[in-house]
Amino acid sequence: MKTAVWLYLFLFIAFFDLHAQYPILTPFAISLGAAPSFIGLMMGMYSITHLPGNLIAGFGVDRYGSRFFIVFSLMAAGVVLLFQSHVTNPWQLLLLRSISGFVLAFLSPACLSLLARITSDRTQQGKLMAGNGLVHTLASVVSPAAGAYLVAKIGFATAFTLLGWVLIVTSVCALFFIKDIRAKVEPAAVEASKVKKEKLTLEQATPIPWLVFLLPVAVSCAQGILSFELPLLAKSQEAMMTTGLLFSVVSIGALVTLSMLFLNRVSAYQRTIWGSLILAIIYFGIASDTPVPLTVMLLLVGMAKGVILPALSTLLIELSGGARYGRTFSVLSIAFSVGAFIGPMAAGQVRDHISPYYIAFIALMIAVTVLPFHISRSLSSRTHFS
Repeated sequence: MKTAVWLYLFLFIAFFDLHAQYPILTPFAISLGAAPSFIGLMMGMYSITHLPGNLIAGFGVDRYGSRFFIVFSLMAAGVVLLFQSHVTNPWQLLLLRSISGFVLAFLSPACLSLLARITSDRTQQGKLMAGNGLVHTLASVVSPAAGAYLVAKIGFATAFTLLGWVLIVTSVCALFFIKDIRAKVEPAAVEASKVKKEKLTLEQATPIPWLVFLLPVAVSCAQGILSFELPLLAKSQEAMMTTGLLFSVVSIGALVTLSMLFLNRVSAYQRTIWGSLILAIIYFGIASDTPVPLTVMLLLVGMAKGVILPALSTLLIELSGGARYGRTFSVLSIAFSVGAFIGPMAAGQVRDHISPYYIAFIALMIAVTVLPFHISRSLSSRTHFS
């Protein structure tokens, strides 16, 4: 478990650093002369350049382990931030954000795969995934407000330089303290070999249904729309601080439900489906201007995400049959990247006509409607042969 502790520590620093940029990137792009539609393109390109990185990580993590990819991702992202502190026009920022999207694509599949390999016990794996979500959320509670505060005090260029060096130092520490965990191969009796062969045949016969990944696409699409819309509320440095606090409210909501450890007793399937349905209803409430304060709605958004994200990771472990964690989480990251590309791009095009939050609602409802049939069938098949 020492590996998990070190991994959580470095993940906290990395997520803190990355989430600190959320409320400041849009004002920074606007200061360079970027229009809202261009900002949507920039956010979309950051997400779409995740795809080649996710594909490489999917095969590379299973073959070479997670350590190299974690170190490379953090180091390269830090270097990109150092260059980002010197940009003078929106196109330079677009290029650097695209590169950043590629190098950071390795981080999530590598970390999740390493956590999944620490133990083969499903309950413990679920707790480790919840721990990952908890660390992610703790970092994101204070980092958006911290990022906005940094810019208010030291300016965009110095803030990006500082954040870049934090990532570089973290990558060096990760090189020394994170160890890869390989699958242990132990001699088995003839009967055990037959069982293993039967399970391998089952894995080949019942792969994870592709439509399962429609849900992470919808969730990240909704999150991308939220990340696009909230910073546009900032018209001054004081407003930027407020926007940073709004992002923190979302993270506080996630922290609330992640702290409810009793939720882990509910099946990952049930938590995923019901959490997604509630999230869709909340986005509909935001889109339709429900007479509820925005901070309350954002708190509820965070609470729903705190249920969905760790449950989704645990569900994919169950569906994968305990094999190919690198590829499974790589496809999950690809799905998140596709949704994060679609969300801001769509929001930038339709926000003058309808509320982009309606798109988030529709995407989530489609996923919630389609998924139960495919997930339940796959789970029942694996239960029957286990």
